[in-house]
Amino acid sequence: MSYDAIVLAGGAARRLGGADKPALSVGGRALLDRVLDACPDARRTVVVGGRRPTARPVRWTREDPPGGGPVAALDAGLRDTTAGLVLVLSADLPFLDRDTVRALLAAPDAYGADGAMLRDPDGRDQPLVAAYRAEPLRREIALLATEHGGLAGLPLRALTAELELTPVAAQPLAAFDCDTWDDLAVARARIREHGTVLDQWITAVKNELGIDLAVDTNTLLDLARDAAHGVARPAAPLTTFLVGYAAAHAAATGADPARAVAEASRKAADLALRWAAEAEADAAAGENGPG
Repeated sequence: MSYDAIVLAGGAARRLGGADKPALSVGGRALLDRVLDACPDARRTVVVGGRRPTARPVRWTREDPPGGGPVAALDAGLRDTTAGLVLVLSADLPFLDRDTVRALLAAPDAYGADGAMLRDPDGRDQPLVAAYRAEPLRREIALLATEHGGLAGLPLRALTAELELTPVAAQPLAAFDCDTWDDLAVARARIREHGTVLDQWITAVKNELGIDLAVDTNTLLDLARDAAHGVARPAAPLTTFLVGYAAAHAAATGADPARAVAEASRKAADLALRWAAEAEADAAAGENGPG
């Protein structure tokens, strides 16, 4: 599905004391980078706000005047896009995921609407977590500019009220945004929760290393356990490192990366089990041998 993405990364962040909100980190990654990771396949990504380092290349622009509000920022981003479908996101969504983005992008065609907005668990629609058809969006922005003599200071509802938008129910936390220091603290605590910390960590590491690979966490953890128990505790991290190296070598020769990881893990796990079996056999022989 072809689309462009606009990420709104301006604003005064008054409730954060004027901090550079998109650069604040959750789970060791900037909020802006987390949002960019949710739309990696956008044909063009435009960030409206001050330039800052990002994990992947983007186009930069600013609203006129700077600080002119979300409608002016959306207009600025839209001017630098060409796709018929535009994903619009705020830059403070630590838990936005690719499945949510795909659902938003599919909804306008599925329902014959001008766009789709995420509806949070409390029933509130989120116009800055949305997908819009570019043509009606441009039309309504132009009409607003003519009617009001400009776009600065206009609320988003002045725009969205004139569009036919379908709601998309949000998964828990997908619409969670960080407007205050308390919100940021909650997000950081959620990242470290036992049930999700490994997935969050793996995603963070993949982004930090610039790789996109489906990781079978259970297989690797089983391998680490077998190496630790069957050989020695330090064998666990060393073995998983060697599996990754072997998989990368196989992928370089044309193998599927995910299959290469699975095959290397299987071979290493089998070796660890054979190693442990020998030790158990020797121990049993020692117990049953002549005293």
